[in-house]
Amino acid sequence: MRRSTCAWILVAGLAAPPAADAQQIRIIEGVAGSDSLPLPGMMPGREVKTGTGRILGRVIAAETGNPLRRAQVRITGPDIGARAALTDADGRFEFRDLPAGRFNLQGTKSGYVSVSYGQSRPFESGRPIELSDRQVLENADIVMPRGSVIAGRILDEFGEPVPDAMVSALRQSWANGRRRLAPAGGRFGQTNDLGQFRLYGLPPGEYYVSATLRSGPEMMAMEMLAGGANAGPSGSSPTSGYAPTYFPGTPSAAEAQKLSLAVGQEATADFALLPVRLARVSGIVMGSEGKPLEGAMVSLNAGARTGEPALMLMGTSARSGRDGAFTLNGVAPGDYTLVARSLHVTTTSDGGGNTMVFTARLSAGGGGGDSEFGSMPITIGGEDVSNLVLVTSKGGTAAGRVVLDDGSRPPSLPGLRVTAMAADMEFGPMFGPSSAPLKADGSFEIAGVTGQRLFRMANAPPGFTLKAVRLHGVDVTDAGINFKAGEAVSGIELVLTSRTTTVTGAVTGSDGASLKDYTVVIFSEDPDQWRLPMTRWVTGTRPDQEGRFKVQNLPPGTYQAVAVDYVPQGEWGDPELLERLRPHGRRFVLEEGGSQTLELKLSEGY
Repeated sequence: MRRSTCAWILVAGLAAPPAADAQQIRIIEGVAGSDSLPLPGMMPGREVKTGTGRILGRVIAAETGNPLRRAQVRITGPDIGARAALTDADGRFEFRDLPAGRFNLQGTKSGYVSVSYGQSRPFESGRPIELSDRQVLENADIVMPRGSVIAGRILDEFGEPVPDAMVSALRQSWANGRRRLAPAGGRFGQTNDLGQFRLYGLPPGEYYVSATLRSGPEMMAMEMLAGGANAGPSGSSPTSGYAPTYFPGTPSAAEAQKLSLAVGQEATADFALLPVRLARVSGIVMGSEGKPLEGAMVSLNAGARTGEPALMLMGTSARSGRDGAFTLNGVAPGDYTLVARSLHVTTTSDGGGNTMVFTARLSAGGGGGDSEFGSMPITIGGEDVSNLVLVTSKGGTAAGRVVLDDGSRPPSLPGLRVTAMAADMEFGPMFGPSSAPLKADGSFEIAGVTGQRLFRMANAPPGFTLKAVRLHGVDVTDAGINFKAGEAVSGIELVLTSRTTTVTGAVTGSDGASLKDYTVVIFSEDPDQWRLPMTRWVTGTRPDQEGRFKVQNLPPGTYQAVAVDYVPQGEWGDPELLERLRPHGRRFVLEEGGSQTLELKLSEGY
């Protein structure tokens, strides 16, 4: 892949920062902090480690080379979780008491693009920092360009402003076997009373803009507390509304117009929402026992079936009544998945009647033996749809054990969990993985799972990795297990091994000089393994601060490795890219427990 034409320019020739004075640097969450501090990103059961390492650097504005004060720098690592520091008046930051290990840094500041250490181009992965005992890494600088902006107004068909519309900046990206539009870095906003929106902090690149006018989480929460949209008095429902609309005013993502943004550029996107006739969708939810299911959360989710943006997965929702009946009002034309899932709501108050707190637990094919789940495709063309019958069922039960490859029991560590990941994205990210903790005897049981599931270890012991998943001796690591309603599947084995694999190396340019800025893509020689769900056989990596790369825990097999100038994060999973890279690859075989050291040449012209 050629160097991006919208790459930001890093400032060359910056003076090395002076040694930072730890007393001048404000630490929000120091590594050697209180044990009671939350540790975001820390795996359950892991204890935070400290050591003698230090990382110092500055956050610098790309266009001027000036330091950025009060920028937040976040450090993450498997043994420390996530910590943050604010830069001082000279843009300096420091992390101290770090254990030996591998860390990632990211800087954020309002008005600037969020950038990881070592990142020099849009959507590129940062470079990890490999730190040894007593090592002090200085000049771990982060260079941040000004963020680009998309601003505009959302209007109705009469030219009047539309307040409270949700607006998103979207970009094409590759994720889990498909290319789809997805929100760029979570950039979305809401229009004000003048219909104005402003999406800022965008990296340079190409974007689509979408706007939608739908009820938000607050309305859903009120419906939960009130017993659902079908309970109690009701008001008139609108028969006209607006379809999700893309700039410059089309309901089709294929017909949307791209906006190309340079570094720090501001683009304008004024457009009108498309008026459509809204439909009413009604029916009943029947449980697995043949009786109406009361209190189920019923929703229409758009996007998962059509590849539309994940932002649009949150559709109209309601709870079923005592007779299982539900009504969804204000549904725009489109293709949807009608979903019903168990909903358990508890409420508490502060005792004085001033504050009420509710807790809702949605069961979606996982999370409990009493969960019920059902779905069906539905197409809305502007006419009301009634008399639907959506039948739910209880999920299956997965039972098994975790063993080492020599047949013995794995080390007993708190926090070990087995996850049953959905093998596809049909229902979107809200239907997350089911999981269960590992019992003392190495066994596990996960209730309420449905559909095709891939089993993984969420928190493997240090030095171990997943070798295989077997069902009655058959390898199902990549194929997964299909769970039917009420089915109990036992005999699942997750086999861990301490014979892990490692691939390390370095890259040189055409002149033979060592390079420190590149991406290495490693992929199986078998193209069928590129297309597996959540494939283990394809990865990309960036070099550490010394210019060396390292990849661990690949399955044994035959691979190709290619060093390229630039690949956006995750794009290395695209089979079309891998086909182009294959002729340039360095073939190597990775044995179980083996390691390979590769010296690669930077590949160009593919």
